[in-house]
Amino acid sequence: MIGIDLVPERLEKARQYGMETIDVSDGADGDRSIGDRIRDLTDGRGTDSVIDAVGMEAHGAPVGELAQRAAGLLPDAIARQVFQRAGVDRLSALNACFDGVRRGGTVSISGVYGGALDPVPMMQLFDKGLQLRMGQAHVKRWIDDLMPLVTDDDDPLGTEDLVTHKVPLSEAPHAYEAFQKKEDRAIKVVFTP
Repeated sequence: MIGIDLVPERLEKARQYGMETIDVSDGADGDRSIGDRIRDLTDGRGTDSVIDAVGMEAHGAPVGELAQRAAGLLPDAIARQVFQRAGVDRLSALNACFDGVRRGGTVSISGVYGGALDPVPMMQLFDKGLQLRMGQAHVKRWIDDLMPLVTDDDDPLGTEDLVTHKVPLSEAPHAYEAFQKKEDRAIKVVFTP
């Protein structure tokens, strides 16, 4: 397994679980793409599957970021219409997924995208014969199967190891801000009543 990120704490967590890691913030490989770096680790083949857990907030897409910021300055009612009809996302992470997965591979998208005008590289998807899987966390389908695994004291999935902060609900705004700004080594925050 290969973990790709730019946040040191998340990369370290991936290494703790035995993953190869690619730090996209280090710039060590100059002009080499993430896909090239993945192919180096997979004997030129690419991965069988890829999970995009980033979504529209990906870094490294200045045009998409500028468009999102500009729309954010509009009154809410107008901004909502702009995003529904003309929105664009930052697609750098998604495009890296398309590049790094092998021919005939699967790209699973759990990161949220909402742009109506996103330019998707259909020729690349068709040429590589990729399978796309996505959805907005079909929680109702899986909740009965998964809840016992995340509430069991034995923690069979190791979810407790991902928690970096436990805070009372009254500290939620500060905790969310720290998580969003990648401060205080925040990876996952659990709120307690």
